[in-house]
Amino acid sequence: MTPLRTGLMAAALTVLPCSLAQADAERLEADLEALFAERPGELTIGDVSESMLGGETRADNIEYVSEQGERLRIDRYVVEGDYDDPDQVLMEGIRMADEQGDEAGTIEVQRLVATGPSRSVLSLEDGLTDLEAEQMVVEGLSVERRGSVVFDDTTQPARTLRNPRLAIENLELESLSPQHIGSLVARNISGSAEAIEDLGDGEFSLASLDLQGLHDLNSQQEARADRVELENLDISAEGLSTTLERLLIDSDMTDGAGGLWLESMNLDLARMIELAPADERTRLRMMSNVLTGGSGQLTLDAAFDGQWEDEGDNRALLISESRVTAGEAFRWTFDSETPARMPEGVEPASYLPRLDRLDEVTLLGGEVETTLTDLGLFGRLPAIIASTQGMSEADFLAQARTQAKGLGSMFGPEAARLLGGLVDMMEGKASELIVHLSLPEGGEHEIESLANDPLVLPSKLDMKVQTR
Repeated sequence: MTPLRTGLMAAALTVLPCSLAQADAERLEADLEALFAERPGELTIGDVSESMLGGETRADNIEYVSEQGERLRIDRYVVEGDYDDPDQVLMEGIRMADEQGDEAGTIEVQRLVATGPSRSVLSLEDGLTDLEAEQMVVEGLSVERRGSVVFDDTTQPARTLRNPRLAIENLELESLSPQHIGSLVARNISGSAEAIEDLGDGEFSLASLDLQGLHDLNSQQEARADRVELENLDISAEGLSTTLERLLIDSDMTDGAGGLWLESMNLDLARMIELAPADERTRLRMMSNVLTGGSGQLTLDAAFDGQWEDEGDNRALLISESRVTAGEAFRWTFDSETPARMPEGVEPASYLPRLDRLDEVTLLGGEVETTLTDLGLFGRLPAIIASTQGMSEADFLAQARTQAKGLGSMFGPEAARLLGGLVDMMEGKASELIVHLSLPEGGEHEIESLANDPLVLPSKLDMKVQTR
């Protein structure tokens, strides 16, 4: 190869990347301008450039100011990889501010990285609702609003807050699409607000929030998550003081199991009572003493574990195991196994994972056992109730015993044993009350009809009561 040809090839190889780089830089600038073209206001972009060998297109000091005074600033915007099919989009130093109007406030993000995004230019003002990406990582997110803010998601009554603030140290999302997010994990979350309806001013912190399988995000009514887990929640408000070690909700029943688990929820009743109106404190303090034995601290643990097994022929076995423990007060357990028939033409595998209406299920017998264990509550009840009724403890217990026997003539001997067992626990003669219920095997029992006419339950159920 001649020296002349070698020189020409080297020059071409040098010019080609520069030409492509310039083209990508021009495209990024044009796309950013197009993003704001239909929004009245002024857009300024500092330096737009491309790396010498390609592979990175960058814009610095992007700022948009609307005619209403809203501001968006991005210190650094980088597209990595092929501009038409980027490997990654990175933004640093993001700040959106509205200094006037009903939605005055700021949103700031230190760093946002989208991996495998569906496009090179992302619209922050549209909330990235139409973006697809393999992953998104957000660092240093803070949101502050000034004035009264009304939250109305159509599924609950509207709630009004003043000056709400939210900060998230790290947020990671996987498998993003307009209607689905594979997972969302947020760490080190904190927030505050004023005038939170009945709670007054308050603040909270949360170590982590983990959401898996978010579906139907384009509809507030249909949006749901397969799994929700949060750890180390701390709420401190004028009307509420509580900590929660862990909450897990598994609502995806496609694998045949799901449930709710709550670990170490502590309610500071003493502090809440001191902040309550003066005319309510006596009543609240009495309730607190009954529940906590005077400590003013109530700890709750709970587990609601549900399973289903397909038994063929449009039938399934529904299994439930539930536990609630209120420290220094009581423990309640509920276990059941009930065969059931699904609605006509519906298989359990397609129906039970999205069970919205129990009244469409027909029970075909089943066994239920529930146990109430005294951890201190029942021993404290007689004195409290007797004092409110102006009688002695002995008179109250005698009256309760007489009433229990009298109700037996209306609902049967087992009902009398049930109420008598509660009196035994208040007298200290028993620490546990066990109730076993059986629906006749082979019978058909519509849940809706049983719920609408609870007085028919004693005639439908075989009930056995014991204490120990």
